[in-house]
Amino acid sequence: MGQVFRSRAVVTAETHRTTRFEIFFDLVFVFALIRVTEFMSARPAPVTLAQGLLILMMLWLSWLVYSSLGNYARADVGLSRAGTTAAMAAVFLAALVIPDVWKSGPGTLEPRLILVLAYIVLRLIHLALFRWAAADDRRLRRTIRIYALATVPSWIPLVLGAVFGGRTQILLWTAALVIDMAGGVIASVRSGWSIRSPGHFTERHSLVVIIALGESLVSVGTGVGVEMIRRPVLLAALLTLTITVCLYRLYSENAAIAGEVLKAESGVRRGRLATNAYGRAHFPLIAGTIYTALGVEQVIADLSHGHSHDIAELRLGWPSAAALFGGTALYLTGRAAFLGLSVRSVPPEQLLAPGVVLLLLPAGRFLPGLAALGLLATFLVVLVSYEALCRRRRDSGGPAVDPATSGPS
Repeated sequence: MGQVFRSRAVVTAETHRTTRFEIFFDLVFVFALIRVTEFMSARPAPVTLAQGLLILMMLWLSWLVYSSLGNYARADVGLSRAGTTAAMAAVFLAALVIPDVWKSGPGTLEPRLILVLAYIVLRLIHLALFRWAAADDRRLRRTIRIYALATVPSWIPLVLGAVFGGRTQILLWTAALVIDMAGGVIASVRSGWSIRSPGHFTERHSLVVIIALGESLVSVGTGVGVEMIRRPVLLAALLTLTITVCLYRLYSENAAIAGEVLKAESGVRRGRLATNAYGRAHFPLIAGTIYTALGVEQVIADLSHGHSHDIAELRLGWPSAAALFGGTALYLTGRAAFLGLSVRSVPPEQLLAPGVVLLLLPAGRFLPGLAALGLLATFLVVLVSYEALCRRRRDSGGPAVDPATSGPS
């Protein structure tokens, strides 16, 4: 128990890596992601997809601030561990009520207030722990002060949105999250964040992408339920595994390059690079993965529970097709932004890939669901193979492929 009352935080070293306690924290985050997918899959519709996006952003901001805290001070020691455990409980409670926070009518106010209050509590804990950990770092204390002053006002529209519900809730929560994100930008520009261990920072973000990709595989079991497995379902499951492996491969190649760039930077430049390339560009990766998982679940649910025995008649609705193909396009957009913000250059094939997936969306809507899944898997296999060929040509100094085109600065 003595460690809990340690008077000072254990500041991390340059060589610090992700702790097992942080991975345990991420498992609670996974549960929250699963609950978002369950909410959207219950009634796929454009408004449901938008509502799910707001919850995903709220969860991402919650995860992001604690990953930064764990990079500065060990999360598995003393007061940091106690505070992070309390934050973990808040995330867990918020996850439990996610499917009910957009309902209207008598008795629906309580879930919304639980979510908002849990979110505010975990953010307050983060600010208090970070301020305590940065006791000897004047610049970081200034950054935290600016961040708190800029983001705390966002909690007002969160509470008001929970109270009013309906369309007002969507508008107010959107405004709250915009203010919250703007606060992070202001703090980064005015003062800057400290990234003490680039290895820990890159590893933590890579792990959360892998965790989110695992949601695609979880969606297979969710879609099947307890029904007897049929051969089309087995084929759909293998196609889902193919899609997941391809998405991971497409990310991991970029992550290795970006990690070296982050390691080479120092001071404020390293902090801003981390904020842009990881804090911002990784959200489309996470959100895109969850939407893709939603589309997969709808395909497999139709194959498992559909009343028609003719697979050709089991087509996706527009919202489900948009989730499947649009989610993949969002993921690929995030990947290109990640590379552009870190390495400052993006190969042409990575810039074009999201647009090609969106061009496949109408076909995915009118093809049978299983064929749409196969179409997406085929495209990703071709993309992985083509990018691997391009890399080999660039590495060998061969002709034909332009190595890179300018990306975002």
